[in-house]
Formats: sequence, structure tokens, C-alpha cells
Amino acid sequence: MCQIKYADHKPEARVTNNRHSSNMSEPAEKRLKTNVPMCKSHCALVNSKARQNFPAVVEEALCGFSTYLMECAYRLEALAKIFEQDDLPLSRVAAFFHQESMREQAQAEALLQYMSERGGNHCNKVIQRPGTEQVSALLSALELMLSNWKEEMAIMVELCQLAREHEDPHTISVIKSYFLSPLIPKIKLLGDLLTNARRVGCNTDGTGGFGEYLINQLQKELCSA
Repeated sequence: MCQIKYADHKPEARVTNNRHSSNMSEPAEKRLKTNVPMCKSHCALVNSKARQNFPAVVEEALCGFSTYLMECAYRLEALAKIFEQDDLPLSRVAAFFHQESMREQAQAEALLQYMSERGGNHCNKVIQRPGTEQVSALLSALELMLSNWKEEMAIMVELCQLAREHEDPHTISVIKSYFLSPLIPKIKLLGDLLTNARRVGCNTDGTGGFGEYLINQLQKELCSA
């Protein structure tokens, strides 16, 4: 299935030499600025399979988005590890982040499976370190998660628009039904959790320990988001 490599220490830049089209006389397609994480190394692979009316630009966008989902999964797992540490033992919070990490991973794999069914390809990637070193409190972790989910939603909306422009209704249906619709209520719930966290004294510097304890014990939604 998907071969994903994780960076151990320093961020790595993956170098590729196959970005040029076989037809050197064709000009590169001009694209508007977008939030969709297009797969920059994908263009050399798009003609290697029998395609099921799958626009190349949509395939490239979905490949990039699958990598973004993998990065989110890695980031959420890193957050789970933070709350498993001896100096911050919030087991239910850790379980929540681990659960959401697994869901992001499953979504990325489902997206790759969809691409394969359409005759598309996926690219091996180096997934960078998650950048959670400064997170030391529940509030900042939830804020990071909410930011990730909002960005995911924005990307999905743009993906649907891209698929519409290239007459790919099947991709629109899949993104809306299996990815976008389940995410919208989770964003609302997480926003509510953040509001409640602030009310009971959580803060971003880790000093609101009692508030974090209340969130851990009393917020039943934390494990059902």
C-alpha cells in the first residue's frame, strides 16, 4: 500500500529529478494560488496506469492531500505522547489524541485506495517531524488540533471545487461524503471543548493544571469526538 517514511531528527528535503514532462515542448499549466497541497513530484507518474476518467490535476491534488493527512496523523500521535509523560499524565487526553491519529491515518489510506481504484498513483514521501515540541498544556494542544482540522476542511472545499472544474463528480461525492461531512461536527465540538477549557482555567503555559484535570475527567465528548 503506502510506503511512508518518517524523519528521525532533522527535517529532510526529498530531491527528485523526474519533474519534467516527457514532452518538453509543452508549457507547464498555469495554476492559481491554492491551499491544496499539490504533490510536486507526481507529474512523472500520472500516465503509468489505465485511468478511469481521472483528471491528472485532481490526482496530483489528492496525492498531496494524502500526505497532509499522514502529517496530521503523525502530529496527533506526537501530542498523545506528550500527555503520556510522567510529568503530565492525562491518560484520557492521550487516548483521545491517539484515537484521532489513527483516524487520520485510516483516512489517508482510504484516499490512496480511492486513487488506486481510479487508476491513479501515489508517491513515497518523507513525513517531517510534527513540530509539537513547544506544546505543554491541553489548551495549546487542542488549539493546534482545531487549526489542523480547519485547514483540512479548507483543503477539502478547494478539492471539491477543483474536481468540479475538471468535471470529476465522483471525487466530489467521495470527498464530501467520506471526508468533509464527518469533519464538520468534529470542528464544532472541538471549538466547544476549547471554550469549556478556558472557562475552567486551562491556559497555554501549563499552569492551569486543575482545569486540565477537569477536562480529563468530565468532558465525556473528548473520547467520542
